[in-house]
Amino acid sequence: MHELIIMKVEEKHSLLRFLLLCSVLLYAGFAVEGLSYDYTASVECLEKPLRPQYGGGMILNPDLNDGLKGWSVSGGAKIEERVSGGGNRFIVAHSRSHKNDSVSQKLYMKKDKLYTFSAWIQVSSRSASVAAAFRTNGGVKYAGAIIAETGCWSMLKGGLTVEGSGPAQLYFESNDTSVEIWVDSVSLQPFTKEEWRTHQDQSVEKTRKTKVRLQAVDGRGNPVAGAKMAVTLAKRSFPFGAVISDYILQNTAFQNWFTSRFSVATFANEMKWYSTENSPGVENYKVADDMLQFCKQNGIAVRGHNILWDDPKYQPSWVKSLSPGDLQAAVDRRINSIASRYKGQVIAWDVVNENLHFSFFEDKLGASASAAAFQKTRQIDGTVELFMNDYNTIEERGDGASSPAKYLQKLGEIQAFLGSGSGPLAIGLEGHFGSAPNLPYVRSSIDTLAAKNLPIWVTEVDVSNMTDQAMHFQQILEEVHAHPAVKGIVTWGTWDPRGCYRMCLTDGNFKNLPTGDVLDKILGQWSIAGMVGVTDANGVFEASLFHGDYEVTISHPTVMKSSLTQSLKVVPSADTSHQTTVLLVEVSP
Repeated sequence: MHELIIMKVEEKHSLLRFLLLCSVLLYAGFAVEGLSYDYTASVECLEKPLRPQYGGGMILNPDLNDGLKGWSVSGGAKIEERVSGGGNRFIVAHSRSHKNDSVSQKLYMKKDKLYTFSAWIQVSSRSASVAAAFRTNGGVKYAGAIIAETGCWSMLKGGLTVEGSGPAQLYFESNDTSVEIWVDSVSLQPFTKEEWRTHQDQSVEKTRKTKVRLQAVDGRGNPVAGAKMAVTLAKRSFPFGAVISDYILQNTAFQNWFTSRFSVATFANEMKWYSTENSPGVENYKVADDMLQFCKQNGIAVRGHNILWDDPKYQPSWVKSLSPGDLQAAVDRRINSIASRYKGQVIAWDVVNENLHFSFFEDKLGASASAAAFQKTRQIDGTVELFMNDYNTIEERGDGASSPAKYLQKLGEIQAFLGSGSGPLAIGLEGHFGSAPNLPYVRSSIDTLAAKNLPIWVTEVDVSNMTDQAMHFQQILEEVHAHPAVKGIVTWGTWDPRGCYRMCLTDGNFKNLPTGDVLDKILGQWSIAGMVGVTDANGVFEASLFHGDYEVTISHPTVMKSSLTQSLKVVPSADTSHQTTVLLVEVSP
């Protein structure tokens, strides 16, 4: 649906008037050639599992309504069908003595497909981590993992690709052999690369762009055909940024390269504790202050990175030997110092960096050390988004420390400590890819995290030096930008004379390397470069525009003496049917 509203404007002069009407169309759903992707995930533990996604896809007897048909034993377990009091049928693996002892199903998987997987899992006692794995000709491939509970069903969502076509065996595993593994509503759905790309394109159309109808009419309301409309993006709304170091303060080429591309900055090291308080009680924020001032002058938002870092390797040298009491006092001073200093000047804080992989503060101050740091920061600044920030949640399926389930478990502990009304928390996913990205796992992991309904940023995107590095960088940017739950992206590849972390976007003269070319290509895709349209017989020109600020220049070869430019802001709307904006242009005949 769309709606045009023409506002009546008093005639102040004998002028020919044009009304430029911008009708914004937003749709609740979208159609995809082939099968649509289901972004649904659940972080709730339910009394009864939901139906299998995609009707189970390739899985035979996915909801176990046909007994054990299609299912067999993995390892030395015993399996049986059970029925709940409510009539729900499921399969159980019991009498387990090895982590791989479970239920299984044989499949045939293809190299050129992208597979999304889901299942509902329960265990017989306590809670236990349960993973879904596929035994293939190329080795064991993990699709995902969940922390399963007893008494309710948890959704395990994941994804994978395989290196070669051939037979495969799905099974489940848990290191806790004392628990029974209960399984229901299993799905494995293959997509072609073309379908996967279509999902991305359609998601971008729905979540990042708006259909805009521009109409030119004269002062009597008559449509004006043949008016040329040139649409130029002045500023995109989607936050896209990069890491910067103090080197930017002394290099004009760096400054020009950065400010022409990005709207967000993260300081590589200059806000970190070891940079601002190298000696106890002696603080020096000069470099961070100068960098923040540079960003302000250029309209660049800043993510605060970071208040504390849980990795023992990256503590100020004097901190490591402190007693627990002295360490707590030093931590409190650190949080108060930096959060107070930059209150209202940063858009986010990475509060305790990488607290899934490391535990320096927890080991010395107790299990609630991370949560207490969040609480202290929130007391100082009640509005800024506070992030957990860690790696391998979307990068590596085999890293159990930071799986989506482990991430949500830690986040839940922090939320419980803070209590209700704790202010905005957010999810930071670093995105340091050491191997080719597994796009189905990336997408499904974000699906799971998104079920928490918190802002998600991908905060430090780069790709290790490898074959097709630039191509993989492009794949990652396109995938995470297309996900409707991702609210911002920061890359981690700007050049520094001390060396890039894993990837450089440019050389030392700020000339693009292949990854930099990819970056510019992506930015071109996310903008409207040189869009020009001509109104039809109804005076209408339609376009799909990314959310952001635009300049619309209108001209006509006979009706207008000169062109006129008007500002246009394209935004998403809370109203899923339409949003209407009216711009008035008056020109002399």
